[in-house]
Amino acid sequence: MPTSWSFQDAKNKFSELARRAEAEGPQFVTRHGRAAVVVMSVEEYRRLTAPKEDLVRFLSRSPLAGAELDLEREASPARELEL
Repeated sequence: MPTSWSFQDAKNKFSELARRAEAEGPQFVTRHGRAAVVVMSVEEYRRLTAPKEDLVRFLSRSPLAGAELDLEREASPARELEL
């Protein structure tokens, strides 16, 4: 769970706040008892903002890419249901 810092503590101890963001993960900074901002490492920020891979590219890298799949649907009617 991220650590929570008051705005004043974050200002006074910014070096520690930055070090803990790098070592422990995102740190919340509160103002008047409410979450205001989050301080995080550059690595975490880049991971969160990296472009997402599109579905076509993801599926083209699948081990099943190019495999022959039988997509025929069975023509029999739906099964009967007893209530």
